[in-house]
Amino acid sequence: MLRRNDPCWCSSGEKWKKCHFPLLPPTEENSKEKTRSKTKPELSVKALYLKNFNILIKDEREIAGIRQAGHLAAQILDATCAKAKAGVTTQELNDYASKLHREAGAIAAPLHYGEPPFPKSICTSINEVICHGIPDQTKLIEGDIVNIDVTCILNGFYGDCSRMVVIGKTTPERQLVVDVAYECLMRSIAILKPGALLSDIGEVIESYAKSFKCSVVNQFVGHGVGVDFHENPQVAHYRNSMRLPLVAGMTFTIEPMINAGVRQGVIDELDKWTARTADGKPSAQWEHMLLITETGHEILTPWTR
Repeated sequence: MLRRNDPCWCSSGEKWKKCHFPLLPPTEENSKEKTRSKTKPELSVKALYLKNFNILIKDEREIAGIRQAGHLAAQILDATCAKAKAGVTTQELNDYASKLHREAGAIAAPLHYGEPPFPKSICTSINEVICHGIPDQTKLIEGDIVNIDVTCILNGFYGDCSRMVVIGKTTPERQLVVDVAYECLMRSIAILKPGALLSDIGEVIESYAKSFKCSVVNQFVGHGVGVDFHENPQVAHYRNSMRLPLVAGMTFTIEPMINAGVRQGVIDELDKWTARTADGKPSAQWEHMLLITETGHEILTPWTR
């Protein structure tokens, strides 16, 4: 089997990963087909990923639009997180984020998304809520940890990100999952470059989380994003066998959900959205939207911790 550091099959003298990667050498059957139809073009990497994996490799125009949407999402997220204090309701956070979307000429992607339609503009997930918490009249109190998740649509492109906020001083267990989740995200981002495997992301995250006796949620994953809210590939945050090479032009989220106890979550039977830890222990999540570049990666949602 051809490995990434092997000489490329085209005899260029370059390593495969720097030449025709991820294209495999033509088979004898392919060669016969080319002889029969020499006018048939060879699939580009972009066409190959779309055909085989339904992954859209973005062009420069799309990347520029996605970058703009990502920066706006990060700005709205930072501003909304700054409002998250004891005594403030999650509905007030939602209303403030909605105002920022309108002022920027953007649309809040979560509003009316899915089935049943999500009823609010952002997600606010407190303490044992893993994700998809629905803003309401709940007041934040001292010691809470809350994830605020913002996805905006700007000029038809999507920006998606989330952050944790600690309200005052919290418990050691809650602080642990906040810190471990952040480190899981940043360590997994650090390895991103063309040729890295999609499965490497989950390996980095689960290895780090387990070293602190935390678990990684496997019911929810990161995803391709940019031209649509949810695209391929799915980005698992746990150990997996998705050995798909990353290539320049891919855009996706990494958003590890880290639990202090068991990894299982339970979906609220009434609202069909809110996911809580099965054992009631705290959960934390941080999220960035990333671009794979020719030489590495770019964080498209540059929020500040």
